[in-house]
Amino acid sequence: MKASNLLNYKDMPSPVGTIRLVASDKGLVAVLWEGEDYCRTKLPGAVHSEHAPILLAAERQLGEYFARIRTGFDLPLDLQGTEFQIRAWEALLQIPYGKTRTYGELARILGDIKAVRAVGGALNKNPVAIIVPCHRVIGASGKLVGFAGGLDRKSLLLSLEQELRMPSLF
Repeated sequence: MKASNLLNYKDMPSPVGTIRLVASDKGLVAVLWEGEDYCRTKLPGAVHSEHAPILLAAERQLGEYFARIRTGFDLPLDLQGTEFQIRAWEALLQIPYGKTRTYGELARILGDIKAVRAVGGALNKNPVAIIVPCHRVIGASGKLVGFAGGLDRKSLLLSLEQELRMPSLF
């Protein structure tokens, strides 16, 4: 990221604690957990903004998600990571609401079944929690494992997605 690109942030209350939304002028850069600093995601600091349009759109869509009236997001994303990380994060975007995949399945989708650990590492660095749904990835045994936001939050997010499926309009 160029030093001239200013990042803005806005905090929002949610059922998983206060989350910090971070955006560039191109799109949403991060959704960070309460108390989390920018070290895990390697992002520079950001300036507080209550009025940045991308942050307001993210807050509205996340509010709808938590209220169980939204199952997908249509926000511009500004994913910042290595080529492999971005490929892994883009693969996460293909996991449907209310469904899960294993790390092995993601590695296979990315073309290397032996890349399970690399997939786990990429998911740990996912800066856009919830919207880029790393909470939908589980261990091969079906157990909840490896989530930067903590397993309690992962469980809550998965439960939220199981409780109500949006009725089809068709």
